[in-house]
Amino acid sequence: MLPPSVLLADTGVFKVLDTKLVEVGGTTITIATALSAAIIILFSVWLAKITRRTVRRVSDKRGLGEGTSGTVGGILYYLILMAGLGVALQTMGIDLAALFAAGAIFAIGLGFAMQNIAQNFVSGVILLTERAIKPGDVLYVEGHVVKVLQMGIRATIVQTRDGEEIIVPNSVLAQSSVKNYTLDDPRFRLHASVGVTYGSDLRQVRARLEQVARDLPQREQDRDPEVYLVEFGDNAIIYEVFIWVSDPWRERSARSALNEAIWWAFKEEGVVIAFPQLDVHFDDDVARSLRTLGKRPVARAGS
Repeated sequence: MLPPSVLLADTGVFKVLDTKLVEVGGTTITIATALSAAIIILFSVWLAKITRRTVRRVSDKRGLGEGTSGTVGGILYYLILMAGLGVALQTMGIDLAALFAAGAIFAIGLGFAMQNIAQNFVSGVILLTERAIKPGDVLYVEGHVVKVLQMGIRATIVQTRDGEEIIVPNSVLAQSSVKNYTLDDPRFRLHASVGVTYGSDLRQVRARLEQVARDLPQREQDRDPEVYLVEFGDNAIIYEVFIWVSDPWRERSARSALNEAIWWAFKEEGVVIAFPQLDVHFDDDVARSLRTLGKRPVARAGS
């Protein structure tokens, strides 16, 4: 039999735990039920984090990629948190059905407020399923060429060529037209335009352009370059040179190298790169009038 002091202590502890904190919908919440709910929520958070780490570890072993592990881990993370919150509320004696019924208007407003979040969440699941976009891919989206760094459950983090990081909602990637340069084949076809004067030797121009494109180090050696005369412009004959490069992310440096090679090749051959100019032709009467005005003596001041 326990001593009276222990019984008194136990009775005091139980009284403290039975202390009423608040009443919600006719349900009394005590310190004991609040502590139980807090323990359940903390356990849910711990379990959710462990689950997300486990998913990431398994995905790394199987080579599923960061996008897959991030999306699956995020889905399980939030599902566990939601389940833990529900169990915690039930532990406190709160009827979830009655709570939802009482807060139906609030729930509708919250649903409208979270519409974009839900849309991005579903879009993230679609991107995971289709795997049309993966970390490391080079995309053209909303006027920018970007590289995918990380794919999350709500948004995707990309980096521009200037080193700027942009957070793109998943709904933008799932519902708009996105150009993926590295979807199946990372090779990228770039072109450079150049105009030469109408007095140029076109055979010489074509030969030099083909040679320059063929000798460019950045070019894919198994794909032949292409040279086309595309237009007889107002001030120049326009040629376009096409080559294939292996890395679309370095397209600007390859294009710069091609343009510089064309410039020096034409300079060595004496080929003139055309620039805008305007020729003015006068009628005979106008030309005679201008010549007559030019022959008249200029009147001096004070004479």
